[in-house]
Amino acid sequence: MKPVGVMPIPKDAQERRSIAPVICYPTETLPKHDAAFYKLAQKGMTLINSVIVLPRDGNTVEVTAGHIFRIVSMEGSQVGDLNLWNANDLNEKFYSGKTRALHGTHVGVGDKLWSSFPAMRPMATIIADTLDWYGFDGDGASVHDVIGTRCDPYTNNILSGGQYHLCCHSNLTRALAASQGLSLEQAEPLVHDVLNIFMCTGFTKKTHQYFMKESPVRPGDYIEFFAEIDLLVGLSACPGGNCGSKHSSNEANCYPLGIEVYKPMTDLKEWKNSQVNRYDGTHGKKK
Repeated sequence: MKPVGVMPIPKDAQERRSIAPVICYPTETLPKHDAAFYKLAQKGMTLINSVIVLPRDGNTVEVTAGHIFRIVSMEGSQVGDLNLWNANDLNEKFYSGKTRALHGTHVGVGDKLWSSFPAMRPMATIIADTLDWYGFDGDGASVHDVIGTRCDPYTNNILSGGQYHLCCHSNLTRALAASQGLSLEQAEPLVHDVLNIFMCTGFTKKTHQYFMKESPVRPGDYIEFFAEIDLLVGLSACPGGNCGSKHSSNEANCYPLGIEVYKPMTDLKEWKNSQVNRYDGTHGKKK
């Protein structure tokens, strides 16, 4: 939190504060969301795989480029922490910070989930969301944020002094290690900042602190993605349950989440998976 200022207030302070803001990353030059294409991909799609993410645990599933995956609320109000990796190169992973910079604090239909440098390209596109009605509430909160990094045992240890092993960071680490035959030491650096699925969050108006409130998600709600490249999808069922009170503990009621993978019925032979970033990588160094 920013402290109350102690320095002398300049005479033109109000003039400086009243300067109009500008968008850091204008997105008008990005390709427009092709809603018709994604609706065509959804039409007649066939369920080909599904996995369950148990409460306070993690799981992974592979999704082929051009396929659709859906994250489903199953038995109760539950939020999830999403990681994405390039299935063929785990070093290319979801970049929540750049996704936030391009699309805002909370994402929805039409937004892309972007990958890390140097590839930086769309990994997935959000194509359906049963919570799209929520918008922003009176507290300034919305769902599906790319603000929070994920609950983790290190921050919990600093704040409480405890040893809690079922935080989303740990759940994702175990799930990635198990699915890829990695040690925990190898898997942990590959776990990254998340998309908080179904989580309802914002910033307090006075102190601008990150807050959470009970998620509006109910059984049967889902969010759906189109895989723009071959993906390994990782999901943790957060120990905070609906995140209406606490996380990083066993106190909240928690429920499983489902990940469903669908194959489009439509032939997508005209579609091409997203290409790696075309920046030349020289960083100004002269040859």
